[in-house]
Amino acid sequence: MSRNGRARRTPDCTAAGSRPRARSRAAADREAACERQRAEGAGQAFVIGVLTSPADFERARAWGLSDAPDHEQYLSETAELLSDARRRFDTVRARMFHPQDFAEFCLLHGLDPAEPAARDRYLVNPPLRTQLLAYQGEELAGDFVPRLVRARENGLTLRHADLLLDGRLHGERDDAVRDAHERGAEVFRRMLLGAGSGVYELRLSVEAPGGRLTAAARVLQWEDGVVRINDEDLELLCAVLCTGLARELPGLAVLHGAQGSAAACGEYRPTAWAWASEGRVWAPAEGSVRLDGVAAEPGYRLETVC
Repeated sequence: MSRNGRARRTPDCTAAGSRPRARSRAAADREAACERQRAEGAGQAFVIGVLTSPADFERARAWGLSDAPDHEQYLSETAELLSDARRRFDTVRARMFHPQDFAEFCLLHGLDPAEPAARDRYLVNPPLRTQLLAYQGEELAGDFVPRLVRARENGLTLRHADLLLDGRLHGERDDAVRDAHERGAEVFRRMLLGAGSGVYELRLSVEAPGGRLTAAARVLQWEDGVVRINDEDLELLCAVLCTGLARELPGLAVLHGAQGSAAACGEYRPTAWAWASEGRVWAPAEGSVRLDGVAAEPGYRLETVC
């Protein structure tokens, strides 16, 4: 998408993320398209789809997304393309290029998956915008690729939550949804505040029509209260909490990890707390619980945390 909100066509290089060493005619055409895009880059966004696994890379070969010999080389070339895009575009975003999702998208819209236009439409498809992540120079094969995978999973959960709220999660929120979102964010804040400094993971599950809504996030909280959490994970947690409260759905949350800090002589204590909700209020779980294989004891009362 361009900054002014108009859909812009992304050439093959943005869909495939490749820069082949042996330049075929098709590759040369894609590179030329890239150059035209770079000339127009000022004030616009660069969007790329990334094949995140060797299996996905092999499945996409038939569509001509890349001339790279293997997935490792593909990721290396994609990293170069992203670095170049950051120098030329104001905004660089990426999302997981999921072959099954793409094939179903093409079937639904009557598109040829081998055509660049089909990949362009798939990448900027508005219902999938929640899967986009801003790329800020991270190591592609390190933390960023797993984040792309989680972003797709999170995006599917967000779409489910939005459907349960009749489009009011990502559309115009009414007072009820806005209040539920604020209450959900406050629940999360009090869970962290009561835990104190440490390294944690929050796991959340809400029983909903059409299937369970789940969310998980790793959280680092410093002694001064500063919290580090990926933006997309925070968005998902608050959305699931909001949906549970707005629709009065039962849920379970477990916060577990290592409580403590380096300032306390490096003393860390393993902890695991659990809360449950009947739909309106989150309170300490009644007895020991287990969520996704993590055992936890009843947590502290959230209303006592300021």
